[in-house]
Amino acid sequence: MFTEEDVKFYLAELALALDHLHSFGIIYRDLKPENILLDETGHIKLTDFGLSKESVDHESKAYSFCGTVEYMAPEVVNRRGHTQSADWWSYGVLMFEMLTGSLPFQGKDRKDTMTMILKAKLGMPQFLSSEAQSLIRSLFKRNPANRLGAGPDGVQEIKRHCFFSTIDWNKLFRRELHPPFQPAAGRPDDTFYFDPEFTAKTPRDSPGVPPSANAHQLFRGFSFVAITEEETQPVPNSIVQQLHRSTSQFSDTYDLKEDIGVGSYSLCKRCEHRGTGMEYAVKIINKTKRDPTEEVEILLRYGQHPNIITLKDVYDDGRSVFLVTEL
Repeated sequence: MFTEEDVKFYLAELALALDHLHSFGIIYRDLKPENILLDETGHIKLTDFGLSKESVDHESKAYSFCGTVEYMAPEVVNRRGHTQSADWWSYGVLMFEMLTGSLPFQGKDRKDTMTMILKAKLGMPQFLSSEAQSLIRSLFKRNPANRLGAGPDGVQEIKRHCFFSTIDWNKLFRRELHPPFQPAAGRPDDTFYFDPEFTAKTPRDSPGVPPSANAHQLFRGFSFVAITEEETQPVPNSIVQQLHRSTSQFSDTYDLKEDIGVGSYSLCKRCEHRGTGMEYAVKIINKTKRDPTEEVEILLRYGQHPNIITLKDVYDDGRSVFLVTEL
């Protein structure tokens, strides 16, 4: 659990990041704690754009069933079409979780959780301030048109809310406000805050193993996307093609280190640039499981924001795409 002042700072920076994406017609669609990083100064960095949807304006909707179920908006769960407003519901889930240490809607299984998202009454903890309760209620509107942030003023509705009355948004954007916590990183390649489950491993290539009959149980709780016909149209990939024309391979420039995290269709590792010795994170995406084109396009075109992860390099070896980002 966090104090309300701490939550206020992190949510404010997150609102700036989401507004940046929304202004370009992008729905983020996978907002959860695992996708929010802290840089060496304590400011947030939004990462993992694998489920993001581009080119969604006020006249159109996306229809994929995707994300992590506990953070899904009702309109995503019922597949009636969603817009950027779905991100503000997930934003509310994140706020509730940070303030209370628990999720607002969590059933005994996936189906029960979805039913609760669609129908259950929100249990509001009374120890929260009236301002915090007001913001949470304004975000948890099952009709997306009534949700705070979905109106014609967009993120300005959220910025004007009394919960953020002490935030100077201009200073926040310029990173002039001091974060509530600064990681004690001794070196740029310090991995103290990464889970020892991954950093203790010896880097090695794992052989492929045929899946068992109940292998799907391994992916409970992971982000999921069920793509509809409306979203399977070819995506222009001129930028990606230009990047991949180089004959150099990832292994020519970087050395792989230990695992940082594992997803349902990708693996994140630490890596070291052979020429400079600088360390980065690399997300290795299996192309047979997911087309990474849109994620790369979004990071290249719209990632220039202080609260969004910076893409340093892209490689494609035919089977996998390697996205090199700041560590």
